[in-house]
Amino acid sequence: MNSVRSIEPGAGGGPSPGRVWYTSYGSNMYLERLACYLVGGRPPGAARGYPGCRDRGMPAASVPVEVSGAVYFATESPVWGGGRAFYDPGAAGRVLARAHLVSAGQFADIAAQEMYREPGADLDLSEVLARGRAVLGEGRYETLVCAGQLDGLPVLTFTAPWGIDEVAWVPPSAAYARFLCLGLLEAGAWDAETVAAYVASRPGAAGYWTARAVGELIHGSGPGGLVV
Repeated sequence: MNSVRSIEPGAGGGPSPGRVWYTSYGSNMYLERLACYLVGGRPPGAARGYPGCRDRGMPAASVPVEVSGAVYFATESPVWGGGRAFYDPGAAGRVLARAHLVSAGQFADIAAQEMYREPGADLDLSEVLARGRAVLGEGRYETLVCAGQLDGLPVLTFTAPWGIDEVAWVPPSAAYARFLCLGLLEAGAWDAETVAAYVASRPGAAGYWTARAVGELIHGSGPGGLVV
């Protein structure tokens, strides 16, 4: 199994680099799903497609990581139905995630597509690198976060401007939960039992999904076993 890289919190510092670790904690952990943001396309189970990045190359590397904070599900996704994954870096806990080594331009284009903006413009990363956080808008993925550094490059992601206790939690759909599981398994650091227990215990999923039901999604026999 691949070794998990533990990321300690802290700003990236220094000038904007040419490459960054785009760190996904949601469906983009799965490379097939991420490819739709990079080269364009519509992932299975999604209600919309994506135009892709200016640079359509796949990540130079993808590694399993753990970062400080918590993942929870909230709002209603028009793409998947059900709750979307969000990251609160200030909450207690550890997040299982996957860091993709991409160009700064690719990170900007991925972020734009998540923000329902047209890709094609670079992001000014100076604030998020200096402060660890930069709010670009009030939308649900318009807040940039630097979760630390990995091999001398910043670990960047995006989330909502609110905290975990400032919004109602919403259970994720079966299709969305399955992509999260597939991405974590593909990373090669966690087994199916660990992944199922992790996803089922996230706020929003807990009390609705059981670890057994999430395990059935992984093995393609779900979405049975919901707690309602």
